[in-house]
Amino acid sequence: MDPAAPRRTVHDHEREQKSLTRVQRWVMSALAVTTIFHLQIGLIVAALFLDDPRPGAEVGLCVIAGAFGVLAIALAFLIHGRRPVTPWLLVGLVPAAVGIWLVTR
Repeated sequence: MDPAAPRRTVHDHEREQKSLTRVQRWVMSALAVTTIFHLQIGLIVAALFLDDPRPGAEVGLCVIAGAFGVLAIALAFLIHGRRPVTPWLLVGLVPAAVGIWLVTR
């Protein structure tokens, strides 16, 4: 036995596994939220450049974008093993609210 290099115990291995799982969850949730956020922004940009004569089509796209934002936040909470129903879901509506403001001004 080398005192400079102690043996690894089962406890050390479990701690590393928990740490790795935690990092994997953060990476997964960051990728999921940023990907859905890009979809949300794309819908809002599409609403800004829409040449549809139907009234409310632009607002409809922004509402759909808001639904995607809420789903993104809920998905992040689910990935971390937490309840998806939380006041943080309102954060997903912020880009949609800005989009509706831009479309209706």
